[in-house]
Order: sequence, then structure tokens, then C-alpha cells
Amino acid sequence: MSHEQENSTVAAVADNVADVHDEQQEQHFDHTNSSQKDDDSSDELTTTNPDTFVGNSSTHRTGTDDEDLEKNDIEQYDPIPEGGDELSRYESNAQLSRSLSRKLTGADKLIEEANNTDEPLPKMGGDRPYPPALPDRSPYAVQFDGPLDPLHPHNYPLWKKILFTASVGLAALSVSMGSAFFAEGQEQLMEIYHIGSTTATLGTSLFVFGFASGPVIWGPLSELFGRKVVMVPSTFGYVCFSFAVATAKDIQTIMICRFFAGFIGAAAIVVAPAVMADLYSAKARGTAVAVFAMVLFGGPMLAPILGGFTVKNSSLGWRWTSYFCGLIGVLSFLMNTFILEETHHSIILVQKAENLRRRTGNWGIFAPHEEVSLSFKEIVEKNISRPLVMLITEPILLLITIYNAFIYGMLYLFLTAIPLIFIGNYHFSQGVGELPYLSMLIGISFGGFTIIYFEKRYNLAMDNNGGKPVPEERLPPMMVGSFFFAAGIFWLGWAGDYADKVHWIVPTLGAGFIGYGLILIFLPCLNYIIDCYLFFAASALAGNTFLRSAFGAVFPLFARQMFDAMTIKWASTLLGCVAIAMIPVPFLFYKYGRGLRDKSKFAFVL
Repeated sequence: MSHEQENSTVAAVADNVADVHDEQQEQHFDHTNSSQKDDDSSDELTTTNPDTFVGNSSTHRTGTDDEDLEKNDIEQYDPIPEGGDELSRYESNAQLSRSLSRKLTGADKLIEEANNTDEPLPKMGGDRPYPPALPDRSPYAVQFDGPLDPLHPHNYPLWKKILFTASVGLAALSVSMGSAFFAEGQEQLMEIYHIGSTTATLGTSLFVFGFASGPVIWGPLSELFGRKVVMVPSTFGYVCFSFAVATAKDIQTIMICRFFAGFIGAAAIVVAPAVMADLYSAKARGTAVAVFAMVLFGGPMLAPILGGFTVKNSSLGWRWTSYFCGLIGVLSFLMNTFILEETHHSIILVQKAENLRRRTGNWGIFAPHEEVSLSFKEIVEKNISRPLVMLITEPILLLITIYNAFIYGMLYLFLTAIPLIFIGNYHFSQGVGELPYLSMLIGISFGGFTIIYFEKRYNLAMDNNGGKPVPEERLPPMMVGSFFFAAGIFWLGWAGDYADKVHWIVPTLGAGFIGYGLILIFLPCLNYIIDCYLFFAASALAGNTFLRSAFGAVFPLFARQMFDAMTIKWASTLLGCVAIAMIPVPFLFYKYGRGLRDKSKFAFVL
């Protein structure tokens, strides 16, 4: 066969293939159009534009428009399915799920920027024309099979939920203990390395500064790539740097490794509440987060006691404060590696889509979360920056975080105040002088159970609101706690300053009131933020943790100087007056919170 004949034969075959392709395209579009006619006859909108909103409305809206998730309009599209909760409204609707994923990843802005560019479209290559437009992609998007889908984390068996919660909870406990455990070795550090008290305090402050900066990265990454893929390297890094601190030969290495232990290990602080939001519905989430908060605060309460006796033991010393933290971290690393499974709903759908693609061979099946691929630069600009953007631009998050940060700073300030009172004034020995922290821990426990009791009131408010969350109903415990917290500060400070006249049990009881008020304020803040920023909870909590941990890092640096210069009673009076000034905060949010959420870009009014 000549070259000319061969070429003509190839061209004929190509023409036949093209004709078949065109015929198939026409048949496909005819089928799509007939389906649309059927849908129109049942008053349901469907369009062939993949960026068009689908719902029970006559209003057309684009998927790249921020109005896709307009809070007040969601109700008319899809009510909460029977047996579901607020998440089911989105996750049982392909278009809503796609719109949410685009907003969560920042892809809507990227698509808008790509369409507004003046750059010419790149060619297909090989002198081929652009292919014809594909039909609506929505039928190929996977979603949960209703609110009772066994793949949905809300429907996991209770034992599995408990194991997953324990895995992330232990990681949070190990990191929170690490923040305070090391503080008990400050006196030995001062003696061995010939440094001052403020420099020695940096070992605690730098660790907590790591708390502040780490979650800003870990929170958004967990929303993009999942919870487990963040938790495993975080717990591993925490173990490595904890052991590095324990074996360090100079003060510089100690301080640097302390910072990175907090920075890398801090993922659990924001990811653990997000995992609980993944696993539990709104009615059960409050109780789960209450247990988490007791663990989070229990660490800094138990750590000084254990640390005091560890440092006091001549065969152990300050290095074992880091060894013990590292050993707890090893257990959390193993649990997060071998027990924890992915709980992020969007990533579970990605796994489902991948499974279906492999088993069906249909490359068109996709999950909304994988619709747009992000570059490293785009991840930094659109996602990692989100916690700080939300903190600055969201009045709800900023104001509630300032109150929350003051409370958290006070927690670390008492790491200095309580030893000054009971070791300095009452002349208790190290270890024994930290035992009054048990009173604060008991107060925290009672506060946690009080909040669990308030959950009945919250669930009733949800039922009256059609099964939808009412974030402001999280705040009544905070109102109560604000009074107990301020009273406890005055009680501890004034009783503890008169050790020669007042029995030690009196300031110890004051510490219990501080713990009770502290958890009643802190925990509703977490639940309120989760309820307000439901789908962006990890980013919102990361912004909250950033400012909160900054306060926690700074307060210990001036605590000793303040209590020495002002005396314990007057320093406590100053702090108590600040606590009194903040008492109106939960009352104002209870009254005006819904209005603020209505004006928010990220919060939801469901």
C-alpha cells in the first residue's frame, strides 16, 4: 500500500471515529435535554452548566458566587432530612456540597480569577479544536446516601467514636501537659545554666507560642487534606522534639526544641474539636467537647503536681519532665497511626469516589472536594491565611476570642501564682505546694458536668428551632461562670496573702472556684465557635487558638514580677477587676449574636 493510500485510509477511519463520537455526543445531549424536560415538568431546576445551583427554586445562581451558601436562602432549597442534622442539608445535596467544598478550599475565588484573566486559552495541542462542552457534572458527584448512610461518621458505632475521640484526646492531653510539666524544672535550669527567672520561663512561653502559630497551619490543612494526615506527623514531631529537649546539652537547644515541640504538636488542639464535630451531631457534640475541654485543662492542672515530684526526685530531675511527655506522646502517636481513621466528611467522599472509579471504570465520578487542585501558593494564600483573616474580619470570633484568651492566659499565670502562695507563703515543699491544683481540677470537673447538664436545655432549644443549632444557647453557662471566675480570683489572692492568719484550705477553695468558672467560660466559647462556623470550625478554632495561646505565652513572663511588685492580693485585685469588666460579654452575645452571624461571610444562621 502506498503512503498516499495509507494516509487516506487513516483519515477515513479518523472521520468515522469522529462521526461516531459526534453521534454519541448528540445522543448524550438529547438524553440530557429529555431528562431536563422531565425535571422541568416536576418543577425542579436542572441546568447543563456545572457551576449552576440546583435546588427547588426558580432562581439561577452560579457556583462561584458567595451567595451559594447564603444562610437565609438554604431553608427554601433543602430542609433538614428526617433523621439528619444541620450537616445533612448540605451533604445529601450534590450542588450544595459542591458549593461548600469550593468555599472551603477557596476554589470559588480561583475559578473567578481564572475566568477574569486576559491571557489567551492554551491550545489543545496537535492542531485539535477545543472539545464540545460536557453536560452537567452533578450526576457524577458522590454524596452521602442520606443521613443514615453508614459511611457517615455520625453513624459510626459508639465504640469506634470513643476510640477515635480517645486518640485525638490523648494527643491533646500530651501536648497540654507538656506546656506545664516543664515549668517545674525552672529552678534547676536557672542553677545549671546560670540564667534568670524570665529566661527560664521562656521554656514554657516558647512552647505556648508554638501553640499560637502551629494551629494556623494545621487547622486549614486538616480541612483540605483530612484529620488523620495532619494528626500523624504532628504527634510524631511532638515526640521527636520532646526527646530532643530531654537530651539537649545547652540552653539554646532546649529553647528551640521547646518551641518546635509546641509548634508541631499543636495540631491536636484544633483538630481534636474538629474530629468531634465530624463524629457527633449537634446534640451530642456539646458533651463530647465538654469531655475534651476537661482533658485539655486537666493537663496543665496535673502536670505541675507530677512535675514537682519528678524534679524533686534526685534520680529523675528536670529532664524527665520532657521524657514523660514524650512517652505519653508515643502512645498518642501509635493510637493516631493505627486506630484513628479519617473522619473529615469531604475526604470520606473523596475516598468513596476513588473506590467507585476503580470498580466501575467511570473516570467521571468525583467528589466535590477534589474538583479543583490547589498549588502550594494557593493553599497558603487561600487557606492557611484563613484563620487570621477570620480572626480579624469576624467580630464574633474576635470578641469571643479576646475573652477566651484572657481566661487561657490566667490558666498559665496561675502556674506562677499558686506556687508563690503555697510554697512562698505557706512554706510547702515542692510537689506538695502544687497539690492545690487538684482543687482547681475538681472545680473544672464540676464545671464540665454542669455544662453537660445545660446540654438538656440546649437540645430543647434545638428542638424548638426545627432541629437546627442555636449557638447563643451555648452561652448561659458562660454567664454563670463569669461571676464564679471573678469571685475565685479575689478569694485566692486575698486569702493567700495572709498565710499567717488564714488556713491554707481557704485559698485552696478559692482555686476550686477559679477552675469552676474557668471551664464554664472556656468550653461554651469552643462550642459557640463550632456552632457559628460549623464547616469552617477548624479554621475558626485555629484563629481562636492563635490569640488564646499568645496570651498564654505572655502571661507567665510578667507573672512573678507582677505578684512580687504588687503583692499577691493587689495583683489578684487587678486581675479580678479585668474579669469583672468582661462579665457582660456573654450577655451581649446572647442578645446580639444572631444579628452578627447574619452579617458574617463564614458564620451560618440555620
